[in-house]
Amino acid sequence: MLQGLTFSELVGRTCRPLIGAGHCLDAAALAEALALLPGWERDGETIAKSFDFAGYEPTLAFVNGVARIALEQDHHPDIAFGYNRCRVAYSTHSVGGISLNDLICAAKIEALPRP
Repeated sequence: MLQGLTFSELVGRTCRPLIGAGHCLDAAALAEALALLPGWERDGETIAKSFDFAGYEPTLAFVNGVARIALEQDHHPDIAFGYNRCRVAYSTHSVGGISLNDLICAAKIEALPRP
């Protein structure tokens, strides 16, 4: 499923509905994919990354970009943010862990222009 996948290919993919544990990524596939996503780490049954910004406006612009991706992909992260920081965490509840959809959205976030 992920063998040889590039960052650009991941960004170009679209999330699709997934149900069942058979869609959870195994540790090896997840490690391979996370190597394409600098700063993203496994945190239990999620992948997450923290972002730092110069102030509130660029933070809010980033959060709005993440929200747009979530709506377009119909795959919604947990987002926590403050004045100059934001943490984004993804998991796929319908599979009980981390799926390809989480990686697709993380890649799309990485491709966002930074304010």
